[in-house]
Amino acid sequence: MKLNKIIQLIIFFTLTLNTIKMNAQQNTSIGSSLTAEQQCLIKISALTASGDLESLKLRLAEGLNSGLSINEIKEALVQLYAYCGFPRSINAINTFKTVLDERKKNNITDKPGNEIVVENNADDKYEQGRNVLEQLTKVQQLKPAPGLGEFAPRIDAFLKEHLFADIFASDVLSYQQREFVTIAALSAISGVEPQLQAHLNMGKNMGITENQLVEIANLIEEIINRTQANVLRKLIGKETNPIIEPDMMVRISEIEIVPEFLDEYKSILQEESSASVKIEPGVIAIFPMYQKESTSQVRIVEIYANKNAYDSHIKTPHFQNYKTSTLKMIKSLKLVDMDNFDKETMFEIFKKIK
Repeated sequence: MKLNKIIQLIIFFTLTLNTIKMNAQQNTSIGSSLTAEQQCLIKISALTASGDLESLKLRLAEGLNSGLSINEIKEALVQLYAYCGFPRSINAINTFKTVLDERKKNNITDKPGNEIVVENNADDKYEQGRNVLEQLTKVQQLKPAPGLGEFAPRIDAFLKEHLFADIFASDVLSYQQREFVTIAALSAISGVEPQLQAHLNMGKNMGITENQLVEIANLIEEIINRTQANVLRKLIGKETNPIIEPDMMVRISEIEIVPEFLDEYKSILQEESSASVKIEPGVIAIFPMYQKESTSQVRIVEIYANKNAYDSHIKTPHFQNYKTSTLKMIKSLKLVDMDNFDKETMFEIFKKIK
């Protein structure tokens, strides 16, 4: 009798521990708003997927400052190879290493976080991954997966055995954090709506709220673009933001350069226009050109989301540097404000260029 009671206690204790661990993975408590750490994790993931390493470097430092540990960021960047490929994942990891080296030189100490230990000795990794996917989806996962799994068994095996078994076996990130990472990455990539929709459902199952998804869309608009943010907004049933606003500003700058300064001017202009498009969300395009018959005659097509975006642009350090550095190089300058006959067609042109 005593032995039976002891066995019952052991079973109860084991089940309790498993339940606690599962709840810790699945239901990490969060409020209706994203924390600073969650926002940084989303930005890092989206920029890794888009390949914007210059902006990523800034966000990695921001993430460390917000309280994310080194190993949390490492684990997110490793996971992302499954969603945006080895090249972008590896580039992001190398960028992170550079950030850490620079911070160390500046005597900044970052917390390492929980050790990344993966001892995945499961007898059947496919079954392990299938079980994890069932926890995420709350839906029974058949073996093989209908359709895809039957048509391409190897990709089904990679998904179950490697992604949802090997990668998810590390508890440095909770399942909820992993869904933040995946949703952010897929929101930054065009043409992956079915996969994004699937992970939106998984994210909700892991406790991600509707308000948080709206906030993710706003972050995607801030650091990627409005088009990608609208894809996410559509999938969560929210109103999209107009790509072209009523007060969109289009201008053609007609500039004549003093011939002896032409090469120097081109170099400064290229640096300024590149920084403007990459860094400023409200700068839709800065497209410099020159006349073939007279290379000193420069024309710049400038498109800003609205007047506020233009006002913000001319206050930026890169524009101010351009303005002061090229003052002696410019022989004449004429600013021609334009309007368009058909804004929707203009939008289609930019879609084609992309």
